[in-house]
Amino acid sequence: MGITGMFGQPLAEFLGESDLGKLLATVAEAGEQIARRIAFGPLSGDLAEVVGAHADGDAQKALDVDADNVFVEALTSASVRGVVSAERAAPVPLDPQGAFLVAIDPLDGGSNIETDVTVGSLVAILDAPQGPGFDGDLFLQPGHRQRAAVLILYGPHVEFVFSVGAGTHVATLDPATGGFRMTKFSLSIPEGRSEFAINAANARHWPEPVQAYVADLVMGESGPRAKPYDMRWIAAVAADAYRVLIRGGSYLYPDDGRPGYRQGRLRLIYEANPIALLIEQAGGMATDGVNRILDLAPTELRQRTPLIFGSSDKVERIRRYYIEGHRSASRAPLFGKRGLLR
Repeated sequence: MGITGMFGQPLAEFLGESDLGKLLATVAEAGEQIARRIAFGPLSGDLAEVVGAHADGDAQKALDVDADNVFVEALTSASVRGVVSAERAAPVPLDPQGAFLVAIDPLDGGSNIETDVTVGSLVAILDAPQGPGFDGDLFLQPGHRQRAAVLILYGPHVEFVFSVGAGTHVATLDPATGGFRMTKFSLSIPEGRSEFAINAANARHWPEPVQAYVADLVMGESGPRAKPYDMRWIAAVAADAYRVLIRGGSYLYPDDGRPGYRQGRLRLIYEANPIALLIEQAGGMATDGVNRILDLAPTELRQRTPLIFGSSDKVERIRRYYIEGHRSASRAPLFGKRGLLR
């Protein structure tokens, strides 16, 4: 699958007729259905209604369930051996002869639903092994084996961000005619930008390298970076990832000292891995602080990981804070006397 295309070209045409191209087109069609559901908002019911808890223990909302059902139903006819979903306790077998495995977070950013803030979907596509059989262990592959990764963003306009290992590209949903059309080719994350994303409310729990790094940034012109930085946080990693792809900067969701967060919070297989592929294919980096995300070998389906990604210059600097210790901390002692936000 090449990277040659025209602005406005239908996504399905750009993807071509290969099995992988057809699968990506199916994922896009599922994204269209979810986008229509979101566009109706409360006119189609309470999308933010809590209807249970999903496999990772978080509250499961009505839109989470709807999105999951849309994806799984769509994938039944797309040569997919089986699916792992954030919303289901067990892997779902589909086509016994399917060539692919699909891992999904059907609706990322559930806390944003009732406030009409951007949410997204994340999809990782792997090869299924030759021969019959299906179980969850088939998904325990390092992220660099992904055949493709997708991020669908449901915002003021709907974006389908994807990579098959030959750059990261974007198609935009045409609300007049339906269907996605190509709008951006071979994204390149800008370097040198002065934005970072982190949930500052957890500052007291962060590991010391992250505390030291953020302290240096918030010192602004008087700190070691010698310029002001802006903090951004959308509370949906898919939306934060898209902002980084377009505008640069960095995103940090480190491990921290709270129970349940000591190995990070984001899921490796269906959150960190697809984001890492999209980021790397746009010239950026994605690590757990030290190690490349795409080299991590998962040992369980719900494995969590710290996730730090962004432009290469920013992520490499953060990595040095981890590796070299806290040389910066002597300049910026964990937010100084006044703390991070006061």
